[in-house]
Amino acid sequence: MTMQPFALIRPTTLLAARDRVHEHPRARLFRAGGVDLLDRMKEGLDAPAELIDLRTIADEKSLRGINPDPAGGCQLGALVTLAELAAAAELDAVLREAAGSAATPGIRNLATLGGNLLQRPRCWYYRNVDLVCLKKGGDACLAVTGENKYHAILGGGPSFIVHPSTLAAALLALDASVDIAGDTPRNIPLADLFVGPKQDPTREHSLGPGELLLRVVLPPAPPGRRSAYAVAKEKQSHDWPLVEAAVSLSLATGVMTQVRVVLGHVAPTPWRSREAEAVLENQAPSADLFRKAAAAALAPARPLRHNAYKLPLAQGLLREALHRAADLPLPE
Repeated sequence: MTMQPFALIRPTTLLAARDRVHEHPRARLFRAGGVDLLDRMKEGLDAPAELIDLRTIADEKSLRGINPDPAGGCQLGALVTLAELAAAAELDAVLREAAGSAATPGIRNLATLGGNLLQRPRCWYYRNVDLVCLKKGGDACLAVTGENKYHAILGGGPSFIVHPSTLAAALLALDASVDIAGDTPRNIPLADLFVGPKQDPTREHSLGPGELLLRVVLPPAPPGRRSAYAVAKEKQSHDWPLVEAAVSLSLATGVMTQVRVVLGHVAPTPWRSREAEAVLENQAPSADLFRKAAAAALAPARPLRHNAYKLPLAQGLLREALHRAADLPLPE
């Protein structure tokens, strides 16, 4: 596939960037690190006439850096790279570990927070320009009767893609929200950024034409918060996760409170398990309790023909993350 010619536009203000995309949202796309965008252009899935480079915007400093939030937490600019997140000692372990696990060092130095959250699915049916699947406006999700080894076991239907973000599960476990620039600027919970296939099988996020994700906002951490991230891949070099588990909890009183359990690469959106959280909340950490929580998290799963292996894998990763977060030795 030959990439179509395009113009690279370098605006210096946020308003100019937004206005240009808003005028022709199909022909003009924002570009940050460009990792997924250039892949899609090479694959023939996108052929924009213009790329609007966000890295030249000078009037919006909060697009960059890790900065204190007035409410007491911190703000992560959408242009912060995965490498910067992985190296930021002030951030929770779950986020640093997730960022540091992604791709390769070279890609982590280029890929951005915003791009990671808003990338398109890696499903091989969606990525094949010659196939018209449900996500591209077709009549059916081709994975249902096809090869579905990497597809959803939770929350699937009518599309069974898995959300590709490596950071989303960790950020959801930290109760993150996002600031969005648009005609009406808004802050929404991170969970509301994602759009599942039951809402619209052709989309993964709720941004409108010309809207831009400015930053991720992390609220103040509760006293005694601990967190951990666990992931399994087929190979440890540049590869996509098979399953991820992200957890955060407070142990300030000796029992677990404010527990958050999120699974990644098992559902069309990052999957928060309230069933597992209910098992763990206000309980003392123990290996037996963690087994019960892992079983509860996967109880709603409905695997397809080739991906039932994700059930025990997700349970094992969730138990590992809980043991590490609670500083409880893993069973031998």
